[in-house]
Amino acid sequence: MNQINLKIIISFLSGALTVLGFAPFYFFPIPLVTLALLIYFWRKSVKPLSAAMLGFSFGMGMFGAGVTWIYVSLHDFGGMPMPLAVLALILLCAYLSLFPAFTGWISVRLRTAAPAIWPWMVASLWMLSEWLRGTLFTGFPWLAAGYSQAPYSPLAGFAPVVGVYGISLLLVVSAGWLSGWFEQRRAWRFLFFLSGIWAIGLGLQWINWTQPQGDALKVSLLQGNIPQDLKWREDHLITTMDTYAKLIGESNSQLIVTPEISIPLFHEDVPLDYLSELAAHAGTNDGDVLIGMAESVSSDRSEYYNTMFSLGVSPEQRYRKHHLVPFGEYIPLKLVFDWIIQVLNIPLSDFLRGSLDQQPLHLAGQRVAINICYEDVFGEEIIMQLPEASLLVNVSNDAWFGRSIGPWQHLQISQMRALETGRYMLRATNTGVTAIIDQRGNVMQQLEMFTTAGLHGVAQGYSGATPYVRFGNGLVLGLAGLLLIMGWLSVFFYRKRKTL
Repeated sequence: MNQINLKIIISFLSGALTVLGFAPFYFFPIPLVTLALLIYFWRKSVKPLSAAMLGFSFGMGMFGAGVTWIYVSLHDFGGMPMPLAVLALILLCAYLSLFPAFTGWISVRLRTAAPAIWPWMVASLWMLSEWLRGTLFTGFPWLAAGYSQAPYSPLAGFAPVVGVYGISLLLVVSAGWLSGWFEQRRAWRFLFFLSGIWAIGLGLQWINWTQPQGDALKVSLLQGNIPQDLKWREDHLITTMDTYAKLIGESNSQLIVTPEISIPLFHEDVPLDYLSELAAHAGTNDGDVLIGMAESVSSDRSEYYNTMFSLGVSPEQRYRKHHLVPFGEYIPLKLVFDWIIQVLNIPLSDFLRGSLDQQPLHLAGQRVAINICYEDVFGEEIIMQLPEASLLVNVSNDAWFGRSIGPWQHLQISQMRALETGRYMLRATNTGVTAIIDQRGNVMQQLEMFTTAGLHGVAQGYSGATPYVRFGNGLVLGLAGLLLIMGWLSVFFYRKRKTL
């Protein structure tokens, strides 16, 4: 076995090992080490193509181990034949792996940059590739490196300032310095730089970017635990409705939240007395209920939204999901991919898109920013309802992920959103992980997965704006651009001196 093949295998295994940095494991130092090894290999690569192959192999290991829940969604619940589901997963991982491959290719071409600048360039390229991955074709930012640092790493202190992509940049530059120390054992300055960045992150955690607003309120997050293979069966409808009516009736909270499309009917088809009873119960608590249903806007039920409705003492309000899941909630390029509808067993798979500029709902004395399922992966969209919102609420149906690590990774994403915004995040899910997350990303309470129960606790509203809420990804994108310009100039003048 030649040296490049051995490095490719090691890169693949390192990528797979990186997944241990994410939930449910939370071993946040592991990505620092695995990324340092990848950068070391890039530093030693003779050709850009070799570095690209190493980056691709790393990506196949990380995504292959980290997004296996997609197979569960496609095969176990979507009904896609096993060979086709495996092929779809491999193709997705290959696409996602192109981004670290491209990062490696460019990094080697810029390797002549000054040694102090090169790690910053690699980190900037990595971060920009993650941002691009989270933007192209509606985006898939899952397993962005920065998520691995929430909420326990010192680097999590940077979340309210530069967001998850900024943490990715700082994690990768730290890995570059660790790699430099390994390559030049006497270059202790690299460890000094690394320690400095992590110490600053630790210090930032002591800053209160937002302030409590008003009194804390009692909340109930409901977990119906409706099996995905039964959810849309007509003979199970009454059981589902009774389950949520019972859970709501057992709560005396001011804000009660059900999961995404908890009632598998169009809002227009739900019996009025059922909704009236729920609203009346919310009124006895002097509060409101948020309940998920599909909302039809056409007489033939061909046009519909994924919507959360409010019932209770506040005027009825609604939030319509904006960021839809490709091939799950809508089919992109229908002329090309319409056949997928025939393969997948997914009800209501062609939703309309809600408006991007929806405002927080006024509920239970709070201004509540709702995001449905996949939407909380996009921090730059969450902050569009801030700083007006005092609470964040995510409703999901992660039953599609089964007993995989997917629901736990989704929980960690919500923890990052809480850190970035300085707000409580309330998660109500069908099968888990249902949780109350405080403004520092800590899980205060959570329900055991695959249980039917209500999570009853207290949430505090917050006001104010973190730097990330004010500037979004603009700060870190600007920094990355500046670092790349500096690096390019370094390469340009280096090569020019060599020709003289």
